[in-house]
Order: sequence, then structure tokens, then C-alpha cells
Amino acid sequence: MGRTKKGRKLSGWLIVDKPAGLGSTDVVNKVKWLLKAQKAGHAGTLDPAATGVLALAFGEATKTVAVLTDALKCYRFAVRFGAQTSTDDAEGAVVATSDLRPTTEAIEAALAAFRGEIMQVPPQVSAVKVDGARAYDLAREGEAFELVARPLWVDSLEVIERSDDDHVILEMVCGKGGYVRAIARDLGHALGTVAHVAWLRRTWSGPFDAEDGLTWDAVLTLGEAGTLEDHLLPIEAALADLPQVEATADGARKIAVGNPGAVLTFAEGEVWASHNGRALGLGEVRLGMFHPARVFVTEAP
Repeated sequence: MGRTKKGRKLSGWLIVDKPAGLGSTDVVNKVKWLLKAQKAGHAGTLDPAATGVLALAFGEATKTVAVLTDALKCYRFAVRFGAQTSTDDAEGAVVATSDLRPTTEAIEAALAAFRGEIMQVPPQVSAVKVDGARAYDLAREGEAFELVARPLWVDSLEVIERSDDDHVILEMVCGKGGYVRAIARDLGHALGTVAHVAWLRRTWSGPFDAEDGLTWDAVLTLGEAGTLEDHLLPIEAALADLPQVEATADGARKIAVGNPGAVLTFAEGEVWASHNGRALGLGEVRLGMFHPARVFVTEAP
């Protein structure tokens, strides 16, 4: 007989405006403890030094994490020219320097090569796996290794402000798997100098905005007061950018147990099905039937 899972069966999303100094996993673990939740996860890791929107999923909402991970995300960050670091951000040791400071015009011209479908080599200090080990663990142990370039879709990359000769503030909208630190590193090299990320903030991720997220102080205060659960968003909140189809009453009952069910509307590609405003699952529509890939078990339809 299997062991009973500990914790409460909560389902939904909690949007946190993550502060610097906390890792994404640290945030998840603390909030999971505050809510005494049975199951929790997050969509899109932020480095400890980074700030901004971190979407936490609980219970059945964890089945939609992939949807949010695949969604576009927006980052605003400062690039500091003249120093390359071991981590490609301000946390690492300086490993190379340069006296060259590019002009704003040169920066804007160089950004063109970083838009659209690009190939990007992750930073040495990253969570990418090398022969089963994390790159950041190998780097800390001083082992030599090479990372393979990976494709990344960059929807936009623009200069926001040139605060001084040493810095430029950029904004990038990109797909999943992007490393802002690698953009700063490679931009420096493209301009004949070296560079790293001075600071980084994720301003939005899919349908979620950092400005709508709870501050860390608010999370702790609400958690201690026992009212943090009141700020959970429904599963549907993460599905706003996907097409929705409405199931019939009979179709909803079938979908709820993982079987194909009839729907009243049609949409192509990955969609989510609902009935009377409640999300039933993710899947696709074929010949008027919704075929679920993932079903949300929340309440009886």
C-alpha cells in the first residue's frame, strides 16, 4: 500500500515578484511550507541575483507549467562593458577586461544579429547538464568542459537607456531556454570588448506581470497570517494565451476521467477544454472531440 502524500491539496498559481538573493527553488520550498501544500513547482528559473516575476504552481496547476515555460518572457537588464566574469554576471570573478566602450549606435547595430532564431552557448555556470552533471557543479570543481550551442527565439531586443559609457539597459522578449547572461557576454564579444550582466529583472512571463506579483515581504506576512491562499489564481490564469474550447456536459464528464469528449467549438494545435468556466484539461481537437493529454482533477463537472 502506497504512502499517503503529506500536505493540503491546493491547486492554483501564486505570482511572486522575486527579490535578489533568493533562488527559485528556495522561493518554492518556502511558499509550499507556508501553504502546507502537497505539490508545488515553478515555471522558469531565475538566478538568485535576478528579480521579477516567478510563477509558482500548486497541485493540478503543475500540469500547466510546460505551457508557461514555452511562453514568451520579457527581461530588462543592464550590460556592463569592460569586464568579463566567470559567471557572466556581477556575482562572478573578473576574468578579462577591456578599455573599449562601444557607442550606442554600434550597440544598436550589433543587436540585429541577436534577434530571431539564434544559436546560444549557455554560461559555464548554468543548470545545463554535461554527462549527467550540472554545469555549475563542474565549473565550481574547476573541471574543463564545453557546452553545445542551443537554439533560442528572440522576439525583440532593444536599447532602453544608455545610462553611461560603461552601461546600457536592454529589453529582450524571448522564448524558453534563453540565458540573458549569454546575450551580454556575446554582445560584448561582437563589439570587440567584454561584458557581463550587471542586473536583471524579468518583467513578465506569459500572461503574468511582475507588477501584479506579491513582494517577498507580503508573501511572508500573508503566510504568517494564514491568508496567503486567498491570493492563489485559478489554473485557467496560465492558459490565457492558448485557444479554449467549450465541452458539452456529457463531453466534460468523459474528459474529466481522461477520455475523449465532445466539444462545441474548434481550435487548432494545443488547446484547453472547459465547461461552465472550469478548466478540464489540455489536449487537441479532432473531428469534434477533445482528446486530453493532461486532465485537471479539481471537482466534479
